[in-house]
Amino acid sequence: MDNALITAAWVRGWAVSRGTPPPVDEPWGYRIDVGLGRHVFRHVLPEPDEPTVRKLCETVDQPYAWLKVLAEPEEVARWITPAWTVPDDPGFMMYTALRPGPAPGLPAGYGLDVEAHEGVHLVRLLAEDGSLAARGQVAPTGRTAVFDQIETYEGHQRRGLGSAVMRLLHNAAAEAHATTGVLSATVQGRALYSALGWRYQGPLTGVVRDGSPGADGPA
Repeated sequence: MDNALITAAWVRGWAVSRGTPPPVDEPWGYRIDVGLGRHVFRHVLPEPDEPTVRKLCETVDQPYAWLKVLAEPEEVARWITPAWTVPDDPGFMMYTALRPGPAPGLPAGYGLDVEAHEGVHLVRLLAEDGSLAARGQVAPTGRTAVFDQIETYEGHQRRGLGSAVMRLLHNAAAEAHATTGVLSATVQGRALYSALGWRYQGPLTGVVRDGSPGADGPA
């Protein structure tokens, strides 16, 4: 996939997954109004360049606004103005082909809770005491599906729960007729997804406007 296609798929599915308004097309990419206290909105740039990033940094003055830029963090750090920060959490855009497969077995002692709500398929793995051990969700939007908020909680890691969640979401997306999965991975998540056959598209760097009192603009 090229950056334009994978970004279009990601922003569309991410908005469905998070329950935000649909992305708005902009000359440089997309805007999503997230509406959270520390994540007011995000601009997503599939083909960033220094003049565009610098102009956005100079004109956007809303605290806790974000840019998501498909470029290396070291490169983006040279483009931004002083009121903006590159957090220390590199991201990676990834994708995979989706085909229906057998349901994965769960480790002993864990139960499964599955639901679908407003186009989002949610998977939760529960420990014997009913507490949440692992989770994830997927938002199919036509031929693509965005995997989101994949997490295995402390005390339940290294037991195959993350792989089970991903395979369950994979099947749900394929059954919804999506043929390509897309996600944004953390450093830790990238290792899991790569082991499951996901392919690396490129870096996805987040930039946030400073929201501290008296700061020169938002983060």
